[in-house]
Amino acid sequence: MQRQSKHRKFICADNRINEANGESVLDVSELRVMYNEERVLCGASSYEKRFYLNDKFKNLPEQVKQELQIMCVMFTEEVGGTLILEYDEDGYLQLITDANEDDILYDEIGSGLKIHQIQLDKRELLEALEMYYRVFVLGEGE
Repeated sequence: MQRQSKHRKFICADNRINEANGESVLDVSELRVMYNEERVLCGASSYEKRFYLNDKFKNLPEQVKQELQIMCVMFTEEVGGTLILEYDEDGYLQLITDANEDDILYDEIGSGLKIHQIQLDKRELLEALEMYYRVFVLGEGE
């Protein structure tokens, strides 16, 4: 069951939905303030027309980085707002979408549908990124 919120909503790779209180993210440059910088993989903003990839993940293969950029930018171009990919404490990748409250062009229903499409179409990529994080960042399997 999806709940509506005026604040940002967290749409997780395993289809869990949680709500978070606090300030909305208005642009990608505020990632350090609004999210745990250590766990943010990447993001894109339709407001600033920018893509952000955390330097911590610069060792990912170039093809993976390009696929992430295309996925994030296409999402924000189609539905508006921002999209952030962030790991939770257990290493699961969350797809977080947000929009300015006064953004009348943001398609909230479309964002949910697009997230679901990404989860289906990019399942292998998302699972591989979760495994990468658990092994190389969390040190699981050592």
